[in-house]
Amino acid sequence: MEERVIFLINKFEAGQMVDAEKTELLNFIENHPDTVSGEILNLLSAHDLVHVGDEEMDIDQNRWNLVFNKIVAVDQFKHPKKTSISVYFRWAAAAVLILAFASIFIYKIREKQHVFTADIAPGGNKAILTLANGKKISLSDVADGDLIKEAGLSISKTASGHLVYNVVNGDLSASENETNTITTPNGGEWQIHLPDGSDVWLNAASSLEYPLNIGNATTRNVKLKGEAYFEVAKDSAHPFVVETEKQKLEVLGTHFNINSYTDERATRTTLLEGSVRVSSLTNTSEYEVLKPGEQSVLSAQGIKINTVDTDESVAWKKGYFMFNNEKQESILRKISRWYNIKVEYADEEAKDVMYYGTVSRFDKISQVLHKFEQTGEVRFEMQGNKLIVYKD
Repeated sequence: MEERVIFLINKFEAGQMVDAEKTELLNFIENHPDTVSGEILNLLSAHDLVHVGDEEMDIDQNRWNLVFNKIVAVDQFKHPKKTSISVYFRWAAAAVLILAFASIFIYKIREKQHVFTADIAPGGNKAILTLANGKKISLSDVADGDLIKEAGLSISKTASGHLVYNVVNGDLSASENETNTITTPNGGEWQIHLPDGSDVWLNAASSLEYPLNIGNATTRNVKLKGEAYFEVAKDSAHPFVVETEKQKLEVLGTHFNINSYTDERATRTTLLEGSVRVSSLTNTSEYEVLKPGEQSVLSAQGIKINTVDTDESVAWKKGYFMFNNEKQESILRKISRWYNIKVEYADEEAKDVMYYGTVSRFDKISQVLHKFEQTGEVRFEMQGNKLIVYKD
């Protein structure tokens, strides 16, 4: 639940929260104040409280004030040498947009930002659903609710950006050859509730192909391109298999993240819960079994197992980027997918500048890039949707 709350906080701060998510967050704060003030705040490296002075407010405003007094969103971005760059306290800024009548006192720490002549908004819920008959549906353009009934399944879209499959009257007539594919563009993401009860979060520039009869299949096979986080419904009699371009992963029921972008040098699988078996498609005799907290790295040299901070691998799902002494070239690949930009290096040395820190995925690109510029090692220029990178 902590992950969901942080995700909702970031969406609220960015002004991207829909009514259903607003109600969800408010209800959680009211029903679990001890959890919010304790566990959630402990997840943040620093915090400040927003104080509200006006006592005569309607019930909705009072409910929001409870949120502000319990949760604070903080962005902290640092250089690898642990030189602090900036700390942002911006919950109140989001509050002003929603509560026009609330009196809010805000404490912020900001530095003068580089002025970008062009700015780009962050990505959001965008995806294309391809049905078994080849028909394509733009999920961001259709109304919420039931979309279609196909092979005994009801497919619906929720207000919070989920695609949900439900079996109609227990009559699943799909064959193993009938599949659906959901594809996210650059700047898109989507969550899918599969017919077998598993949940998948799809990152930008990714796709997932899955059989409509997955709930009845002896082996639940899906194909992934790009990146996705899986929470697989437990079913010991029916293994769940994820196949990417270079590897196959087999599970019974577990939580894991796979990064298999073709422009990355390796396929990374990070296990959060349960157990998974990872094998190479080019060398089927080579495989490893992961334990929670481990990450497999499949490259041309084979499979290597590392113990990792799983938060870094699933940060995108929670609404932020997290870097742990990561090269700028790798970081900007992630940013380019999310903001749908092209990156050009005026100075090749800029690729190797290292960073660690956390950045919200709901900031505009100027805000994100400013944090890198604060190191004094790089500077950026936006030309339309092209980002030019200079080494200072």
